Amino acid sequence: MSVNLSKGQKISLDKEAGGTLGRVTMGLGWDAIKTKGFLGFGAKTEAVDLDASCVLFDEGHRPVDVIFFRQLKSKDGSVVHTGDNRTGAGDGDDEQINVDLNAVPSNIKSLVFTVNSFTGQTFAQVENAYCRLLDAASGKEVARFNLSVQGPHSAQIMAKLYRHNGEWKMHAIGENGNGRTFDDLLPQIAVHL
Repeated sequence: MSVNLSKGQKISLDKEAGGTLGRVTMGLGWDAIKTKGFLGFGAKTEAVDLDASCVLFDEGHRPVDVIFFRQLKSKDGSVVHTGDNRTGAGDGDDEQINVDLNAVPSNIKSLVFTVNSFTGQTFAQVENAYCRLLDAASGKEVARFNLSVQGPHSAQIMAKLYRHNGEWKMHAIGENGNGRTFDDLLPQIAVHL
């Protein structure tokens, strides 16, 4: 059973999954912008290039590695991005980041997932944007966070996976920001570490 997350909510991934999670997938989905034509003629879609990224931080809150459209795999191989979707066309997740929690190096304290509008549209224009966390072994949705918050921002710090007392937890951050890549959000992320 999936949990619809609210901004700021924290959950234990193991408890929500009903057991220890070994591999998770963070999915990001959205729809291209649909414009209406005159009397139903001339309708078209405008591509939206949202980018999912994951920044790995150590105990000292320093970024150690990043996974995004220019680097699809972490240096240790524990986090893998499935590829860049530049339009939002199609159903389901448009981008996915797979994490093998058992393989994440012990010096990594948290993984922060972000989304940026590389093409510059704001979330006030983007429809049906969401992120979700799945148990990769079963395909079961563990948690979902709705990103379609109306507003003039072009980025969002989506969520953080972090180690706490020997288990992985999730914090749905949901903080709006601006910028075309994760780099622009690093000062805002620091507050949530």
